Amino acid sequence: MSYERFEARPPAAPAWRERLGLYWKLMRADRPIGWLLLLWPTWWALWLAADGVPPPWILFVFSAGVWLTRAAGCVINDYADRWLDPHVKRTRHRPLATGAVRGREALALFAGLMLAAFALVLTLDRLTILMSFVGVFLAATYPYLKRHTHLPQVYLGMAFGWGIPMAFAAVQGEVPPLAWVLYATNILWSTAYDTWYAMVDRDDDIRIGSKSTAILFGDMDLVIQGVLYALVFLGLALAGRQAGLGGVYWASLGVALLLVLRQFWICRHREREPCFRAFLDNHWVGLAVFIGIAGDLALRGAG
Repeated sequence: MSYERFEARPPAAPAWRERLGLYWKLMRADRPIGWLLLLWPTWWALWLAADGVPPPWILFVFSAGVWLTRAAGCVINDYADRWLDPHVKRTRHRPLATGAVRGREALALFAGLMLAAFALVLTLDRLTILMSFVGVFLAATYPYLKRHTHLPQVYLGMAFGWGIPMAFAAVQGEVPPLAWVLYATNILWSTAYDTWYAMVDRDDDIRIGSKSTAILFGDMDLVIQGVLYALVFLGLALAGRQAGLGGVYWASLGVALLLVLRQFWICRHREREPCFRAFLDNHWVGLAVFIGIAGDLALRGAG
């Protein structure tokens, strides 16, 4: 007599849980790097606007709002690229690219995330609420620029740095010149770090006809990246001087500079993995600058 051996199999995950997992992946919630790259500049602005720790509710609204708008931005980006992503090595397994999530589901998810973010903003002052409409427009239109211009990275900085002037509006009731200096600096920084990201996909983008700063810069990419980062540090220096920050802040800029120099070193051969590593490492640059701002203001308050 022969016997078949049956192995116990784990029960299949409920359909709703599997669906939520796809949405979670679509929002890139399993990859916090994008949220962190948006969070640090927003916190720079909040701490500078408040001259120290901002009011708890405003801090919560902007921190949660950054997560929600970043998630919404990823959803609408994948919706716009659902025909292109299957042809790019890095993106071919995304839920919309594989057909696991339908376009109408993605649009509904985008709308839900943006409505949740807007509900938070409604608890703030009138100026901040009015400025949020500009943020929604920028976030919704950004993904479509790569069809028409080589500068989607610049527009990315405009869209996801909009929390900077909004933060000043929420805390101070106005948007002073310092806010615009910081906003312009963040546009430069976003362009620079997202160019590292675009260099990862440059060959695929050229093949499918997509556009980016990496393609525009061509063989001059490292030189132009150097110029961009130099302007970033110039902007941070101007912001620090305008805010009256001291030694702790300037030391933090020194640390941030060393981190950026390391990015250029690992990317000197323009290989995919090092360029992606350089993109990720900008999280530490943003954190270093925030520590400098928060630390300097804390010492000022203690004195």
